[in-house]
Amino acid sequence: MRARPNVRERSVMSELKTNPTVRTVASTQSEMTEIILPNDTNTLGNLLGGRLMHFIDLTGAMAAYRHSRTHVVTAAMDHIDFIRPVHLGDLLTLKSSVNRAFTTSMEVGVKVWAENTRTGTVAHVASAYLVFVAIDEHGRLTKVPELNPETPDEIRRFEDALRRREHREAEYARRKQAKLATAMLKETKS
Repeated sequence: MRARPNVRERSVMSELKTNPTVRTVASTQSEMTEIILPNDTNTLGNLLGGRLMHFIDLTGAMAAYRHSRTHVVTAAMDHIDFIRPVHLGDLLTLKSSVNRAFTTSMEVGVKVWAENTRTGTVAHVASAYLVFVAIDEHGRLTKVPELNPETPDEIRRFEDALRRREHREAEYARRKQAKLATAMLKETKS
């Protein structure tokens, strides 16, 4: 017969319950709704793109927080599609979830819909991918739990996230090489 767990073992078990090493996509899902007011719009009465990006960043951060259970910072807004305008008075609904978790970073997908409050018509207006990095209270990188995709759609997004990460890393290396080549060219001219 096994003895009762000691204080350290109970602490570790408690930590695993509150901060598991693997999380599901469903456990990261977040949703936010905003009404579009005059200070959110341009002179045509349409939602400002920067304001929409702000809402997307907030909603994405919610999913990243739910996954990592620590502080997160936005590392990149990898891709954003503005599909159609959002108008003054529309209700904006943003939904996010973690697509994939890496060592200290997470890719989050955000999808945005606008509802015309008079007609009830709902339209998909934007989609974006963001990368968040988990940090501790001292600003140091910290590991995040693994992500376990369960549905076919979650598995597809999980696999696509790896391809997007590989593309980001290749683009970063290309820019770094171009910057180095430019610096070398300037040095040879002086």
